[in-house]
Amino acid sequence: MSIFDRVSTIIRANINDALNKAEDPEKIINQTLMDMRQAQYEARMEVAKAIATGKKIERDYEEHEETAESWMKKAEQALKAGREDLAREALKRKQTDSALSTGLKEQLDSHDAMVEKLKTQLKALDAKIDEAERKRVALIARQKRVQAQKALTDSVDSAMSSAKTAKALNAFNRMEDKLDGMEDHLAAREELDESISLEQELDALGYDHEIDDELLALKAQLGMGSDDSE
Repeated sequence: MSIFDRVSTIIRANINDALNKAEDPEKIINQTLMDMRQAQYEARMEVAKAIATGKKIERDYEEHEETAESWMKKAEQALKAGREDLAREALKRKQTDSALSTGLKEQLDSHDAMVEKLKTQLKALDAKIDEAERKRVALIARQKRVQAQKALTDSVDSAMSSAKTAKALNAFNRMEDKLDGMEDHLAAREELDESISLEQELDALGYDHEIDDELLALKAQLGMGSDDSE
């Protein structure tokens, strides 16, 4: 199983566990991202360990290569010195180190290929975490928007419930009836005031005529003509 497969398995397990507990979506998102970063750290450690192992294999390989070359030179020196027996023994040692070197080279090539694959998987994991971080911001903003809409909807539903709505409408109706009564009362008073004012003017006008008539009668009684007053 690759690093990415193991990380995906861990993350899915954590998400499913959080969902089963009906936790806050924001907590699930943040926890998932934390799990991914922890898995990323562990993957980096694993890749670093693999690289270190590769370097150890490479050092062993180079050491046996150098040792094999050294035994070859000693074999040559032994032959030049007329010691074929020593040359034969040196060649045996050289073959042993060459065989070990060949095996280590094969192991090193295989290990390097695996390390490159791990590096590729780690880069893919890094990209996934970057993507998850971007999505985290968007998802949390989306969650808060949904929560706000739900709160508003719940508030409207509560305000528009039948009992509360009927109570509010009754209050408005009573207020409307009261205002209608006040307006009718004011209109009646204005109408009454206008009627009284008109009646007073008419009475005053009649009063003036009576004075004039009485004044003329008095003048006639005294033998005074209308021109005498001039």
